[in-house]
Amino acid sequence: MKPATPRTKGKPASPARAAAVPARPDHNEEKPVLPAALYEASKEELLEFYRQMVLIRRFEEKAGQLYGLGLIGGFCHLYIGQEAVAVGIQSALTPGKDSVITGYRDHGHMLAYGIDPNVIMAELTGRGAGISRGKGGSMHMFSVEHKFFGGHGIVGAQVSLGTGLAFSHKYANDGGVCVAYFGDGAANQGQVYESFNMAELWKLPIIYVIENNQYAMGTSVNRSSAEDQLFRRGESFRIPGLQVNGMDVLAVRAATEEALKWVQAGKGPILLEMKTYRYRGHSMSDPAKYRSREEVQEVREKSDPIEGVKKYLEEAGISADEIKIIDQDIRKIVNASAEFAEVSPEPEIAELYTDVLVEQY
Repeated sequence: MKPATPRTKGKPASPARAAAVPARPDHNEEKPVLPAALYEASKEELLEFYRQMVLIRRFEEKAGQLYGLGLIGGFCHLYIGQEAVAVGIQSALTPGKDSVITGYRDHGHMLAYGIDPNVIMAELTGRGAGISRGKGGSMHMFSVEHKFFGGHGIVGAQVSLGTGLAFSHKYANDGGVCVAYFGDGAANQGQVYESFNMAELWKLPIIYVIENNQYAMGTSVNRSSAEDQLFRRGESFRIPGLQVNGMDVLAVRAATEEALKWVQAGKGPILLEMKTYRYRGHSMSDPAKYRSREEVQEVREKSDPIEGVKKYLEEAGISADEIKIIDQDIRKIVNASAEFAEVSPEPEIAELYTDVLVEQY
């Protein structure tokens, strides 16, 4: 018995006719190029980069201590080692205009956007004075005022939400850009590619940032991704990508400037892969046995982002005493944030019912 022949309408297109179909008229052959030179920062900018990165490092170290003491509950994902990414990118943004969204490793991004360390630490410890009134904890912080839209516990969720934020910028014609951060593990999520497709079709003003810290939740990117050059992940959607040294704040800032030019010119989304490294495990409960201590130590010695900025400061003629003063000031700020959190009261019971529904029912 012969197999049934599928019924078709009309004749199938011949290879010659198919090849004659014109390319989309908005297909842009132009490609952004990774800047050959580092960002030329002034002394004041270098000092501010250093101050912010040290603030993130010391804040996260303190958060780790409070977690060990039982003052921070639930999950806690530290940003130690990745400071150059958030600082380099967000120093190029306009607070109150450009929006930022990330995953659950979010403390550093908030600090880099100028949010008060006191309210962040109070949130970590579940206090009513916290930025989400103690209900978000480490993973779910939020500030409409600062256009910081989370902190998201669902892997990759921030990518589709960030695409929505970019749509809102375009719809409102407010000139804003969304920066949506996600990790190398989230880069394999299906919703990421649905978002890429929509963002390129509608030429949305969004910079997708893959913080490739090499190990996702505990599996190296080389073992978990068929294409481990993650800056290429947008190519099938015609989204250009740049691979950046995420351990050098000046390299990060230079690439961000290029990305902003692309997006603000109405050319649609761009993808930045930040090659970075986290010194701690995925979370505070992760012993990180999937890599050696020697590997971590080698990165600290050769590529630490804060030590890198120190070298730039020395080249700019900034003395060790000036740097030491910044270090001392940051320690005072972080200690004060911990004290503020510890003495702040827990949320009122009635707070359980606020910000849950849009209206009362």
